Amino acid sequence: MKHSFSNKISSLFLLVFLLFSCSSDLDFNQAKDLKLEPAYVANLAYFDVPANKLTNSGGNQIIFDSRDFDIFKKQFFRDYLSKAEFDVEIENNIQRSFVVNMLFLNSKNQVLITKTFSVPAYTGTSNVIKYPTEVFENQRLELLKQTEQIGFIVLMASGTPLDQSSLGNLKFRSSATAYFTIQ
Repeated sequence: MKHSFSNKISSLFLLVFLLFSCSSDLDFNQAKDLKLEPAYVANLAYFDVPANKLTNSGGNQIIFDSRDFDIFKKQFFRDYLSKAEFDVEIENNIQRSFVVNMLFLNSKNQVLITKTFSVPAYTGTSNVIKYPTEVFENQRLELLKQTEQIGFIVLMASGTPLDQSSLGNLKFRSSATAYFTIQ
């Protein structure tokens, strides 16, 4: 019996002690000053074209392709995107030089922005080119937000004819870093 009574007394003291613990008023107005600035990195575009798909008689050749880019149809991106950075890397192990034009097109297929990348011919050593980061802020960012398609024009320089047995690839890799400001 004494044991049960002492347990009740110690439980009562513990309860009283907990009731007198420290506390402060909460200021929910601090949430109005909250500013989130997340950043996301994602793949933007990629292609890998084998040399035997670029067969020609040695003259210039033009390849064009475009893909839908509907990321800016989402209201979140239009409202909160504050900056975007694009990184591009091209690897060429074909013995021909190229020029790759990356086109940002609006809904009427009008070119908003063109980025041009010169790619030297493969000479037997590593031919991976990392281009400077392209930054989109302010007015350029607003122009970018109108993009609904990304197109690519690949121009092959004159040179040795390519055929079905030609070796090598032209690889294009790009990524985008998106910075948001949410208040």
